[in-house]
Amino acid sequence: MRKKFLSLLASAALAVALPAAAQDKPLAGKSITVLMPSPQGPDIASAFEAETGIHVDLQTLSWDDIRPKLVTALVAGTAPADVTEFDWSWTGQFAAADWYMPLNDSFDADTLKDISVAKIFTVDGKLLGIPYTNDFRVMLVNKKHFADAGITEMPKTLEQLEAAAKQIKEKGVATYPIGLPLSATEGASTSWYLLTKAFGGELFDKDFNPLFTKPDSAGYKALAFELKLLKEGLVDPASTGLKDSQINEGMFSQGLTSIMISGEPGRLGQMNDPKQSKVAGQVEAILVPTESGQTRSFGLPEALAIPNVSSNKEAAVAFVKWFTSREFQKKNVANGFLPTRTSALSELNSEGKLNSGDALVAQSKTVEALFPQGTPPWYPQFSSGVNTAINSAAKDQMTVDQAVESIASAAKQAMAQ
Repeated sequence: MRKKFLSLLASAALAVALPAAAQDKPLAGKSITVLMPSPQGPDIASAFEAETGIHVDLQTLSWDDIRPKLVTALVAGTAPADVTEFDWSWTGQFAAADWYMPLNDSFDADTLKDISVAKIFTVDGKLLGIPYTNDFRVMLVNKKHFADAGITEMPKTLEQLEAAAKQIKEKGVATYPIGLPLSATEGASTSWYLLTKAFGGELFDKDFNPLFTKPDSAGYKALAFELKLLKEGLVDPASTGLKDSQINEGMFSQGLTSIMISGEPGRLGQMNDPKQSKVAGQVEAILVPTESGQTRSFGLPEALAIPNVSSNKEAAVAFVKWFTSREFQKKNVANGFLPTRTSALSELNSEGKLNSGDALVAQSKTVEALFPQGTPPWYPQFSSGVNTAINSAAKDQMTVDQAVESIASAAKQAMAQ
């Protein structure tokens, strides 16, 4: 009888122990696919699997190649992955297509308060993505290049910026001091948006009427300024065929350029890493120079989202929670991703672990939405019209007047679709 009792006791103990172990990794053995822009940290999949038991097939593509893959798959009713990239600029279009699963019930109020930019991904009360990188625009500079050229103060106005670039070129420090994408890609669009802000204007009025077609408008001045920098030899002519990632990694990180007009703060860690950059210790962020001298910027956060057609939603949610957690965001800053959690950003800066922390915190307070009315569903078509026109103007195939009229026409056509 005693033997039987001990056996039952052991069985009961085992029954208690098993649920506890299962609770630690309740989804162990599940597998998901994740599609994100390259590059990503090399240990993401293994770290997540070690913590949760969920296997991850992490797939990466260049940023410009992801949206076509998503659209092709989702139009066909198939899942491109269980978790995908979801850019701020796709919010209106993807919401209208009803391709993604609302995440409201999967994240608590404290999390969403900590990740305040999540509101950019909310349409009609549906939260479609959780931001994982707090992308906004700053200016990145090679401070050694400035010092070698004898420049002691960083520019606060666009006039000072141009003068500094000319001095760097004249001193032979860099042949083409300014990094500026002018290809028919998104990077050319976002640079023009930033300069439009820098010249004190907006793209549209509240009714989405274009505000950039007249010569005295900020958008017109911004494009004319870009072409002036190109013609003065301050921007490499090869930029008409280069993406922003190529200019960042192939030129700025190699010490060939001194200034990234539309700088990504998340790249500071990589650019100051001796293993990934030839300019480690030389790169810092400064506040975006403007015509008036009062800095401005706008936000371009990127999120993770789960397609409605995913067959592994529970494990997918677990990945999104893990990837956007405060702990992981603080680690992931080393891979070029600025935290979207206010708590993580503040902790990193107070710990002295945030490159150009004071400048980033100051610039973050000036970040505006590109579209105060909300990102429209026709944004991707509009942006394509923008960078196509900029590329044509940079190749001397269009005048500034023709380019801005082409952009206005692209906006009108996009809204009509």
